[in-house]
Amino acid sequence: METPFSPALRQRLDDGLAVLGLDRGLAAPLLDYLALLLRWNRTYNLTAIRDPDEMVTRHLLDSLAMHRFVQPGALADLGTGPGLPGIPLAIVRPDLQVTLVESNGKKARFLREAVRQLRLGNARVAESRAEAVAEPGAYAQITARALDTLAGILEVGGHLLAPDGRLLAMKGVYPAEEIAALPAGWAALAVHPLVVPGLEAERHLVEVGRAA
Repeated sequence: METPFSPALRQRLDDGLAVLGLDRGLAAPLLDYLALLLRWNRTYNLTAIRDPDEMVTRHLLDSLAMHRFVQPGALADLGTGPGLPGIPLAIVRPDLQVTLVESNGKKARFLREAVRQLRLGNARVAESRAEAVAEPGAYAQITARALDTLAGILEVGGHLLAPDGRLLAMKGVYPAEEIAALPAGWAALAVHPLVVPGLEAERHLVEVGRAA
């Protein structure tokens, strides 16, 4: 796939991957995904961010900052939109089986095309609302990048988690109020500060599981 990106953008991605402990060889498929997203975004308005340089930081590197905390196995990405963080994670982690859950028809069409063009054998699309995905207990992990509060994510997607499964929720500043408002039976097991190369803002990954 042709990726008409500047050397500076490619360098930023290479440097960011190195900071995150990822192989720079992964830049090529990540840029293929970015090129496809940019092309579709012109017509379908899949993401408000339109600048490719900003997309490298806010879409690719932001999604990948959590990769160290993701265990091998089945992962459901709820309300994935144009595939964030699910597609970048599927690209860099072949040991994951990623289900991209998205109810918006235009976004789901893009996701199917991206999975096909990028030949992501470890990703599939579920065009559905999260609460309607009838796969109870099928996932070791669920994630959501911009979907809702922690309690809200569990309300629509908690049924998907295996008994010892984890919600990996990407948040900005430390979400003390959301942690305090977790529903009965759930607990924050860990909160990891994340470093996103090139991003000044705070990022945290909250791991939530069933309380013992």
